[in-house]
Amino acid sequence: MSKAANIGKVSTTASFHQLWGLVISTIISSIATIFIARLLGSNLYGLYGIVLIAPNLIGIFRDWGVNSAMIRYSAQCRGEGRDSEIRNIFASGLIFEIAMGLALSALCFGLSGFLAANVFHRPTIAPLIELASISILAIGIVNAATAAFTSLEKMENYSIMVIIQSIFKSIIMIALVVEGLGTAGAVTGYTAAYAIAGTAGVLLMYRIYRKLPKPDTRKLQIKVYIKSMLRYGTPLSLASIIGGFQSQFYAFLLPIFYVNNNAIIGNYGIASTFVVLIAFFSTPITTMMFPAFSKLNPEKDKDALKNVFQFSIKYASLLVVPVAMLVMCLAKTAVVTLFGSSYTSAPLFLALLTVSYVFTSFGSLTGGPFLYSQGKTKLELYFTLLTAAIGLPVGYVLIMHLGVLGLIITSLTVGIPSYVIGLSWIYKHYGLAVQWRSSIKIVASSLSAAALTYTLETTLPFSSWINLIIGVVFFTIIFLVATLLIGTLDKDDIYNLRGMTSGLGPLHKIIDRILNLMEKIMAAIAIVKLALSNKVEKKKV
Repeated sequence: MSKAANIGKVSTTASFHQLWGLVISTIISSIATIFIARLLGSNLYGLYGIVLIAPNLIGIFRDWGVNSAMIRYSAQCRGEGRDSEIRNIFASGLIFEIAMGLALSALCFGLSGFLAANVFHRPTIAPLIELASISILAIGIVNAATAAFTSLEKMENYSIMVIIQSIFKSIIMIALVVEGLGTAGAVTGYTAAYAIAGTAGVLLMYRIYRKLPKPDTRKLQIKVYIKSMLRYGTPLSLASIIGGFQSQFYAFLLPIFYVNNNAIIGNYGIASTFVVLIAFFSTPITTMMFPAFSKLNPEKDKDALKNVFQFSIKYASLLVVPVAMLVMCLAKTAVVTLFGSSYTSAPLFLALLTVSYVFTSFGSLTGGPFLYSQGKTKLELYFTLLTAAIGLPVGYVLIMHLGVLGLIITSLTVGIPSYVIGLSWIYKHYGLAVQWRSSIKIVASSLSAAALTYTLETTLPFSSWINLIIGVVFFTIIFLVATLLIGTLDKDDIYNLRGMTSGLGPLHKIIDRILNLMEKIMAAIAIVKLALSNKVEKKKV
């Protein structure tokens, strides 16, 4: 296999192992969320979201790019045969995350009373913020373990960890809410689940750590490696902090704008939770792009880099864009089916939030991982600063006037200048570009399927459950037909997909049969087109 094909195969296998974990954990968590959302109602569920704003905001100052450095340096060491250094990288990253997590958890705990009374104007939630502050440390440990699994492409360990987190979150939250603890029960379940998942992550990480070659020196060089990782990660972390602050700034504005209306925030929370469905497909792809690109040298591996870059956009789009369009056209039916009719604004919020995933066809998920992998962290910082410079004032004005709709409009638009400039810079310096024709075909196939599905959905007389199932099946059929008719996929794509999925074991046999069927349909379409073309030519003669 070529280098690009081999990287595609390894990344696809790792992505699959992450995908099944995300699917199982999200299904478990979604069942709990549906149950909790119905029990609490939009008002108390909105209060639960407000409690988590403070730890989420303070938590963005925890990482400082160390997790990204863990992934990049470990992938580089593996590619260059320096596996003995990975122990130092793992230990340094974990120790840094624990130290920062402890400090920031203590800070959040100390500020809880002030934030509850003076920022959120809800003094009764101070004890809940204190409890949730523990999650800052726990999530830091989970993230360090995730970085370790990602760097070595051991994503089955990640799946085990997130499934453990979702199981305990669901059990504890449901049990406590049923017992009458309300929002306090939900916050307790959230915090305890991350603490348990973090413990499991460390144990799984240690299993990998033991099997790694020992470093040349007896003692681990923690300080040396942390300094090196911070040099790489600091620009990246500043970008993450600014971006995280920007999103949490918007979240801070909502309780201020809706002082006496927790329900609308609950509706937005439900829409945001539902968007996780699309993350089933986008998260594994973006996660594995980083180590995949890190293995390639732009001077020595030009052809492989070009292929991996274009494949990552096209095949990511084939998964993400149709799912986004499906969620968009079935938003109302899905929300009513799963959460009931009390969340009246959630369908509109959900449909609008999914628009951002359509940008996958134009490289929105690919540019960042590529720049990180090539060490261009300062450039990514500049793009984040540009987005923040536009987003903070625009977001403030729109949220103050339009509330949640203003927040969504801001999040959809302020990043576009950075996308455009970033892709232009990548093309100028590396000669890598989006296959625009292919991207437009994917969007067109998805959009046509969504339009027809939405039209059908508005006329169906059945219950919401049946309408939802019919909508999903109908969309899938129309999308596949449109994809073949428009020519979104060709024989080369079938060949590439067959090779990339060859490491998926028994699942590959199922995928291979689907690909064989698609090849036969493509051949039949080609024969029909040729026959029609010959007919037209004869008429002309």
